[in-house]
Amino acid sequence: MITKQFTITAEIGLHARPATLLVQEASRYSSDVELEYNEKKVNVKSIMGVMSLGMANGATFDIIVDGPDEEEAMAGIEKLLNEKDIAK
Repeated sequence: MITKQFTITAEIGLHARPATLLVQEASRYSSDVELEYNEKKVNVKSIMGVMSLGMANGATFDIIVDGPDEEEAMAGIEKLLNEKDIAK
């Protein structure tokens, strides 16, 4: 299991478009991918789960990846978050 902390850098937070990109990236991997924010955990492969958190600019959250391709999954998610200026 790999856990990494990120902070939302996008001005408007984690709204529909970046959330969709995150869900699509997580769905590429067989590992379980969870997002933990304010003591709530959601499946990152579920757009409704991610959107339900209402994460604004400056929000700090953890991505937790567990499974056979967890290192590849975390690297892909981190790359997406950085390249699309969603979170760092």
